[in-house]
Amino acid sequence: MTSDEVDLIVEQWRRERPDLRPEPMAVFGRIYRLARLVGDRQEKVYADWGIGRGEFDVLAALRRSGSPCTLAPKALAASLMLTSGGMTGRLDRLERAGLVRRAPDPADRRALRVSLTDDGRRVVDEAAEAGLAVQRRLIDALPAADQDRLADLLRTLLAAAAAEPPDGAQ
Repeated sequence: MTSDEVDLIVEQWRRERPDLRPEPMAVFGRIYRLARLVGDRQEKVYADWGIGRGEFDVLAALRRSGSPCTLAPKALAASLMLTSGGMTGRLDRLERAGLVRRAPDPADRRALRVSLTDDGRRVVDEAAEAGLAVQRRLIDALPAADQDRLADLLRTLLAAAAAEPPDGAQ
């Protein structure tokens, strides 16, 4: 097994502060670096459709919701862990680009619904294929069984992180 930059960082901490027990850095340092590298590559891919990762996330949430690909802005914001202001900015950009439309909710005239346009559906479908191709090229470095095992291990870590109090207190 070859060493990487994270191994060097962990070893430096072990040398300078062995009392810290820096082993978790070996996992979370790699998760962070991998997320950045893959995210940056996907951002470049999405740019071919005139969108960024944030806009892709909104389009993808609408697309995954199933026909008619319509959600309330509040549901979108909750799904993407965004503030209402952050969601409004993304929706403004996507609406100007003709990828979504906002319309009054037929069940509640005070509320809005956000829907994919035909162009929005085409863009998200094509961008999703291209983004997954980036991920697939990288994940294929692992055998299928290891991919499944890694997904299971990360699911467990994510559940533990979600159960942890936000301030890290115990």
